[in-house]
Amino acid sequence: MNEGSERPTSIIDRGRDLQRIRVALDHALSVLEAVRSGGVAVGRKAGGDLVTDADRAVNEALRAILPCEGEGWLSEETGDDLVRLQFRRVWVVDPLDGTQEFVAGIPEWCVSIGLVEDGRPVAGGLCNPATGERFVGSLDAGVTLNGRGVKVRERRDLAGAEVLASRSEVRRGEWEDAEAPFRVRPVGSVAYKLALVAAGLSDATWTLSPKHEWDVAGGAALVLAAGGEVRTLDWETPTFNRRNPWLSGLVASPPGLCAPIRGYLDARAPIPPQ
Repeated sequence: MNEGSERPTSIIDRGRDLQRIRVALDHALSVLEAVRSGGVAVGRKAGGDLVTDADRAVNEALRAILPCEGEGWLSEETGDDLVRLQFRRVWVVDPLDGTQEFVAGIPEWCVSIGLVEDGRPVAGGLCNPATGERFVGSLDAGVTLNGRGVKVRERRDLAGAEVLASRSEVRRGEWEDAEAPFRVRPVGSVAYKLALVAAGLSDATWTLSPKHEWDVAGGAALVLAAGGEVRTLDWETPTFNRRNPWLSGLVASPPGLCAPIRGYLDARAPIPPQ
């Protein structure tokens, strides 16, 4: 190869990362089909959250494919090994985000994969088997939905916008605001909501409660790769692969909506006691 024509190693590696994500999603779909054909067993974790044998089976399938030597692993269905803090590259996954919707037969759940480098989500992949949607992307390559290039919507005004909200938060009344200038659409999985924003299928989403890194890493990578912005509720740039893998909530939107969303949320924030 002539001097100057060689592709940068980072791009070659990112192509391999994306291929690994695609293979992992294919395998996850096969595992889900096999598990569901035999009937899904449902139980509860120590904290009361639902868990199924599908969650566990997909977790093992992803772990067998994604991390290579020198890469870390963080998953909802694996005991956290802090050795991950020693690695620059860490796979952050939720094998089945939206377990409540999965069990209830609501098509708002997904398999979520995120790749974090030096604390930054750089690549991700999500598939929603119930709708047949597959989102894959990276900061270098952009985002595709079922192979078609997509990006966040171009919008600068919250008036008339569609905002995706947590079904649980809506049910608790946390989104009630008669003066809100936007339309609220409840959706289950937070990872799926982020993917919909990344693909330009909705305008924005935010959470009003803290989230684990595995809930949002894959979706955050897609939003960033699609030209969007991701912030915590403290309006900071989120970092991943932290010792305590919690975020104070998440806001995802096109760049033009950042200021309007921040203004709206700041105006709704409770006034601290004097």
